[in-house]
Amino acid sequence: MPPPHLTLATVHGWGFNARVFDPLREPLTRAGIDLFCAELPGHGGRGDEVVDPTLPAWAADCLDALPADPVALLGWSLGGQVALEIAIRHPQRIGALILVSATPKFVEGPDWIYGCDPAVLDRFARDLETDYTGILDDFLFLQLQGRGEARTLIPHLRAALRMGGEPTPAGLRAGLEILRMTDLRVDVRDGVRVPVLLVAGRLDRLVPPEAEEWLAQALRTEPHWFEKAGHAPFLSNPEAFCRLLTGFLTGLDHA
Repeated sequence: MPPPHLTLATVHGWGFNARVFDPLREPLTRAGIDLFCAELPGHGGRGDEVVDPTLPAWAADCLDALPADPVALLGWSLGGQVALEIAIRHPQRIGALILVSATPKFVEGPDWIYGCDPAVLDRFARDLETDYTGILDDFLFLQLQGRGEARTLIPHLRAALRMGGEPTPAGLRAGLEILRMTDLRVDVRDGVRVPVLLVAGRLDRLVPPEAEEWLAQALRTEPHWFEKAGHAPFLSNPEAFCRLLTGFLTGLDHA
């Protein structure tokens, strides 16, 4: 059984909502783990809220929604950057950190070659005004490593958007700005003082494996690879992911 004082809280990625974690709920419940899913501003059921396009503001917003007791915090993609910010600035609220397909810096630059081409974010931002649905579809396919994974996961991802609520253009623009501007490379080296589980798909097309290796070295841990998964290994391999997660939380209880 996982530590009784820890709740698993999740933070989703850009463009999604809390329902993206639905496939984890049943296996985690069987393992005795309660799941709390936060939602980012301008996403899901929070589409009518004013959105501040800065990482500290989104981290503070997420922190306000978390249970009062220390939590095991899982962040996926953009949610991973939010979770890192919380763990760095508010370590007393975090009992453990699980990062899934996360990176300290999403866009490439002169001193960071392990990122996304800024032109991709520029296109997303530009086309949000004229092809909102098309941008979301394009991003869905970028999450996945190939046609087989797409056939399996695209229906779930679209259903999550339908059931949990689509993000607003304002929420998407703010999220893109955070992805463009965030650089946590200095802070993660000495700022994370809780146990960390780092999980990634070897075939991720959004966060290169080299970025995960860099983050693992900075956090003094080893990444756990799902060799045939893309950007969403918790969806393509939910049972194996939940076993890994349960083992990590159980290990905390005996550390």
